[in-house]
Amino acid sequence: MSTLDAYRQKRDFDVTPEPRAELVDAGGDRLSFVVQKHDASRLHYDFRLEWEGVLLSWAVTKGPSTDPSEKRLAVRTEDHPVAYGDFEGTIPKDQYGGGTVMLWDAGWWEPLDDPEDGLAKGKLRIRLHGARMKGGWALVRMRGRKTEKRENWLLIKERDDFAGRSADALTNKHKTSVTTGRSMRAIASDKRAAKPARHDKPLPRFRKVQLATLQDAPPRGDGWQHEAKFDGYRCLMAVGKGGVRLYTRNGKDWSDRFGALCEHAAALECDAALIDGEVIAGGAGGDFSALQTALKSGDPLTFYAFDCLHLDGRDLTDDALSDRRAELESLFDSVPPRGPLRLSPVIEGDGDAALEAMCEAGGEGIVSKRRDAPYRGSRSRSWIKSKCVRRAEFVIGGWSPSDKRGRPFSSLLLGSFEGGELVYRGRVGTGFDEDDFRDLGGHFKSLSRKTAPFQGDLPSETKGAHWLSPRIVAEVEYAEFTSEGRIRHGVYKGLREDKEAQDVSATAEAETDGGDQTISGVRVSSTGRVVIPETGLTKGDVARHYERVAERMLTYTAERPVSLLRCPDGISGDCFFQKHAGKGFPDGVKSLPIEEKDGGAEEYMYVSTPKGLIGAAQMGTLEFHIWGAARDRIERPDRMVFDLDPDEGLDFEDVKRAAVEVRDGLSVCGLESAPMVTGGKGVHVIVPLRRITEWDTVKFFARTFATILADRHPDRYTATMSKAKRKGRVFVDWLRNERGATAVAPYSLRARSSAAVAVPVTWDELERLDRPDMFQVGDMEGRLAQPCPLAAVQDKGIGSSVVEALDEWSQA
Repeated sequence: MSTLDAYRQKRDFDVTPEPRAELVDAGGDRLSFVVQKHDASRLHYDFRLEWEGVLLSWAVTKGPSTDPSEKRLAVRTEDHPVAYGDFEGTIPKDQYGGGTVMLWDAGWWEPLDDPEDGLAKGKLRIRLHGARMKGGWALVRMRGRKTEKRENWLLIKERDDFAGRSADALTNKHKTSVTTGRSMRAIASDKRAAKPARHDKPLPRFRKVQLATLQDAPPRGDGWQHEAKFDGYRCLMAVGKGGVRLYTRNGKDWSDRFGALCEHAAALECDAALIDGEVIAGGAGGDFSALQTALKSGDPLTFYAFDCLHLDGRDLTDDALSDRRAELESLFDSVPPRGPLRLSPVIEGDGDAALEAMCEAGGEGIVSKRRDAPYRGSRSRSWIKSKCVRRAEFVIGGWSPSDKRGRPFSSLLLGSFEGGELVYRGRVGTGFDEDDFRDLGGHFKSLSRKTAPFQGDLPSETKGAHWLSPRIVAEVEYAEFTSEGRIRHGVYKGLREDKEAQDVSATAEAETDGGDQTISGVRVSSTGRVVIPETGLTKGDVARHYERVAERMLTYTAERPVSLLRCPDGISGDCFFQKHAGKGFPDGVKSLPIEEKDGGAEEYMYVSTPKGLIGAAQMGTLEFHIWGAARDRIERPDRMVFDLDPDEGLDFEDVKRAAVEVRDGLSVCGLESAPMVTGGKGVHVIVPLRRITEWDTVKFFARTFATILADRHPDRYTATMSKAKRKGRVFVDWLRNERGATAVAPYSLRARSSAAVAVPVTWDELERLDRPDMFQVGDMEGRLAQPCPLAAVQDKGIGSSVVEALDEWSQA
């Protein structure tokens, strides 16, 4: 790779405003790219990719084209410093490259092949994530002549969703700076980046902001949109007659501290607006430590807008989020996409995929918002936050002295207000720099007190502490909460001057993050969180149940497609079935492609090990429902199930009598069976099968059998799903035997208030049972000490003799 020597030698930095030649270390997980429109001796576009501490550079004579048939000449030029990616201005005419430079596009790029290999071989395939250049591109080196000194490449757009048909549409459409919104003429004349607009309506007043509810998994469904969770200060931006006001979440006027944003806010084209967003500093979703530094040093800030509460005299808070978002996007339509004011991007895909993408990119998490919900100034379940990084605010209640020279304290003692009392939450002893020691030491003097501010008994780690009045708030990153509700491995990130100490609670974090454990090699988070309130069953109890029954349960569940009933917030929250493999599941939950009716294929899930069962429990799974066939012979069922579902008003005796009649009928046909109490209100009669017939035969037999039984006893049974026909009867559900249908797995928990378990029993046991939900998690050790009744049943195929016996039984 070339160095910056050529760049340095061509410039006089006492004259040119360009940045000096300095190599930099990698600044994060994302590699930056920039395109600068450069009106030098000839107008061209400089295309630059960050790599190995410099910007690799090419001069694209006609500019980039989204038409894949257009191959744009890109002449390799000297490497530039990474700082050049922020340069916009005018290079003096007598200097190398003299002329106007516009930041035309900026973003990040990812290599699709090894960049070193691509540069050496002359083909570099990349994917761009810019405001204007997106998707796949390729740089291809041309075969040079021996006399040529320059290195000629071609910049080519790949055929994807971002490709176009017009050669110059991209450069014709975008003629202003991606960061300042200025034209080339405005940059050349050094005009201000933001021109104040006229605002004719009164400045909107501050109002309480909406807050998100913390959960350990995103909500599921089509009614949600997902956005990045930023690492900064919440901010309400008010624009109107009289100027601009920037408020913290508690209504403090921080227009002076966020002053660098006021000029750009004043340029918003509206009569008046009240915009909700977050102020950050640093790359991607922000870095709180970088924000602290930026506020002190005057470094650039960025405001990400994500909601509009008032526009041109209209209160929008009762409108749906989708409508408010449309108004916000319209307001920001003329705002430079990479300027100090930006729209919070909506992340494509479902919640699990959005969270996984955000975590892989090094983000803090996501906020999921109901599209149809109004805006409410309180904490709401219509906004759900899911974290990649465990981080929370705590109140500083004391400090422990240090024996190290030059260090004023060894750790801070932290708490949170719960029910009006300060609860001890542990300590933090890392993450401080010299400025932090100095700033915190100043607070210690004014807040010193003689007694501990915490309620209750304190652990030995607080011995010898100096106590403080609980008035200042710190943001701390931590590994987990212990079962005692205290943080482990805390790292100090900075003070939260925008939050009042009395408002700081860590109950949600302690309940969500607390008690993480490793169970059979699988890390299970939030083991103390209650998922079935009526019984107090926790997420940890669920995982340990599946650890306990794994060997027995996998006999009937392993290696077959499985549908999961997931309840990430317990049965009092949203529960949903998931049958197709999604992103974010632990490795133990596998996927396999299965052909659908339309000829396409979908990825279904299966498990084969205890880690698969426990991994699913980590993702909030309570119930497992299985296909009637294993994946090695997916078209040959190995079980048949009759689900006996009683109408309201019938008691368990009616169901037991139905089970016996089903057993007797099957026996006449030459098939053995075993009952399973489902943990709900019914019974499954399970018939193990030899794999000699396909789905259509099994389905035909089950439907015919159920119909015969219903015809024989029409006052007691029905074979149709119709609610009207089920009145006072037991529905003999044969539909579990279709391809793709599922039935609850043996030894699966049930997502019901009783927290019952689906358990196979003997026919004699069934006769003695009083109800179908008698078996609980605590009963499993005793059950596992006995043979499984299903194992004693001899499997048999549905051959001609069985079909003939069914015909004879129908006529009996």
